[in-house]
Amino acid sequence: DVIVMVPDIQTYAPHVQAVFGRIPPDDPRYLPYSVADQPDRGAAPLLVALEHLLTLPESRFTVSDILDLLDVPALRHRFGFDEAGLPTLRRWIEGAGIRWGLDGAQKESLGLPPQTQNSWAFGLRRLLLGYAVGHGDTWQDTAPYGEVGGLDASLLGPLSRLLDQLEQSWRELRAPAAPATWAARLRALLAAFFASDDNSDGDRLGRLDGALDDWLEACAEAGLDEPLPLDIVREHWLESIDASRLSQRFMGGAVSFGTLMPMRAIPFRVVCLLGMNDGDYPRQQTPADFDLMAQPGQSLPGDRSRREDDRYLFLEALLSARDALHVSWVGRSARDNAPLPPSILVGQLRDYLAAGWQPAEGDGDLLGALTVEYPLQPFSRRYFGADADPRIFTYAREWQQAHRLEPAASMPAELAPWQPEAPLALAQLQSFLARPVRFFFNQRLKVYLGGEEAEAPDDEPFALGGLERYQAIQATLQAAVAADAPAPAVVDAAVRRLGEQGLLPVGGFGELWRENIAGEARALAAHWHDADLRWPRVEDKFELRHAAHGLVLEDWLADLRRPAPGQAGVDYVRLELVQGSLRSARSRALRLDKLVGPWVAHLFAHAGGLAVETRVIALDAQPCFPALPPDVARRWLDDLLGALAHGMRTPLPLARKAAFAWILCEREGKDAATAARQCYDRDESGQRVAEVDEDAYLQRAWPSFQAMLDAGFVRWLPPYRALADALRAGDEA
Repeated sequence: DVIVMVPDIQTYAPHVQAVFGRIPPDDPRYLPYSVADQPDRGAAPLLVALEHLLTLPESRFTVSDILDLLDVPALRHRFGFDEAGLPTLRRWIEGAGIRWGLDGAQKESLGLPPQTQNSWAFGLRRLLLGYAVGHGDTWQDTAPYGEVGGLDASLLGPLSRLLDQLEQSWRELRAPAAPATWAARLRALLAAFFASDDNSDGDRLGRLDGALDDWLEACAEAGLDEPLPLDIVREHWLESIDASRLSQRFMGGAVSFGTLMPMRAIPFRVVCLLGMNDGDYPRQQTPADFDLMAQPGQSLPGDRSRREDDRYLFLEALLSARDALHVSWVGRSARDNAPLPPSILVGQLRDYLAAGWQPAEGDGDLLGALTVEYPLQPFSRRYFGADADPRIFTYAREWQQAHRLEPAASMPAELAPWQPEAPLALAQLQSFLARPVRFFFNQRLKVYLGGEEAEAPDDEPFALGGLERYQAIQATLQAAVAADAPAPAVVDAAVRRLGEQGLLPVGGFGELWRENIAGEARALAAHWHDADLRWPRVEDKFELRHAAHGLVLEDWLADLRRPAPGQAGVDYVRLELVQGSLRSARSRALRLDKLVGPWVAHLFAHAGGLAVETRVIALDAQPCFPALPPDVARRWLDDLLGALAHGMRTPLPLARKAAFAWILCEREGKDAATAARQCYDRDESGQRVAEVDEDAYLQRAWPSFQAMLDAGFVRWLPPYRALADALRAGDEA
């Protein structure tokens, strides 16, 4: 009954699926449909996977390539992969340091050094060793990946079989061979990688096998028996699959979508022509350089013209419509909303109608009565307004319900008071003061922005980013601090293990990074061991509790140390290790934003009645928080819990770096607002990294400092001002 034709179905097919495929069959609005003229090659998952397998000799075997293969149901069925376990397997692959390459030999075939690090052989060895020993020591230069265990470990068997089969096929497909040998290889490839009970995939496998028979028959008739390279065999085989399907499921559903092409002059009740844009139809085809018929003055009567063919197809479609003809084009520019003309054929049709007919009433514009300008968005109010054009309507009742919502039912400015199921831990309060807006999104809304759907890493590391460098130094530092003395051998062993885990570059780049990481870890470990000797550890630990504003903070305070002789007014000393430098490279002032965690623990200890001196150990500074009066600590901690209670109802207009910039300039009598704005807002020159650029949550809630300032930024500064005042008192003491 209904046919929809477009200049190029490949452009429209995803949109057709998005519109018609989103409604389930049990919905009254569901319309069965079919999309014809789509080549299987590049669209059917099985053929996409096969085309990739036929390029194995040139493949880099990246993580994304292998994961794409695992998305094909026929391949998963052959190797026994559980679809539900693929996210776990993806996490293991990334954690094991796999990036690309089967092994050293495969990398060497591409003209590269035969490095096995970050290859599939390297990662699989780590995964299997991790299953055997857990988080154990390095064995034969292989560091185990200890996350593998339980029933999920069964994923390693199919992965190992897949990699073995990929290596075998990679070796076989590299050598040229005669047609008969190629047919045997390709049939073996199909049998080794695909097994499906799906009718569509089964039909494709049958057609692939039949195409090989036809090719062998043609080669025998031509007497072709010389060795052929893979690329010639591959292109002929895959192209023959699409060439053998002329019908392409035409008229397979109630609504048929297809390309404007000859031999479709079939009477339909409704004919729709989409994409009749100027420049898109008639279709333009750039002639080849060697096409002499396309040269000026060379065409003769009777030569084929693509424009004339499209003109005939347009007339054919017009005459095929029995009840209605619908012609659509993009009438407005997406850039400036300027009017755009339709195809020249549509323009000629409109001119012909305007010249030959008048409206039934005798007055008015016929083209205006026949032409409908639809809104761009499906949720436009023009679809639902009472005074709207009756020709503009929609069956999308979801948008209609959205427009019927009363203003009073809109989302409140603040959420209900937060009532955590358990007492707060000290780490939660530290996380809140460090990033108040992020804490609100994560803990109250359960929203996590940025990096959740990151692409699979395909490149081995040649340099470490800020986070990777921090994690590498942190792992090395933990091993050095756990040792009894700052022995260089402990640091060297920890750095070497990072390389065995595939976290560091290879070659000269790796040596430079090893020296950088080991140097900083040794210096920090030396500072820590000096402080450890000066303030020896004691076994005392205390369970502290503090309640305010309906919130309860409860946690253990451990890692306490004996004060030095003559250190009066102090019960204990706490040491906090902060990685990196504490002083700004430009002003050499202390970076107070890195002291938030130690400060919260310091407040908690004094609110619980312990007189503690907190010392922060860093590379270039060792600031100290002195003991506080208990009533002062309780008041400051109450203010912090109050900020948390309010910050869990609505995002606080607060960012710690901008807050400290304001406080320090205010103390020095400078323009605090300008300093905070320069710290927070983007720098158009690109000379610095702004705080708002570092945090997706701040970008979401407070895109500019002025918005944060107008929302009450200054009101929430006291928790940070207390930190600055206490640290200043410690420096003066």
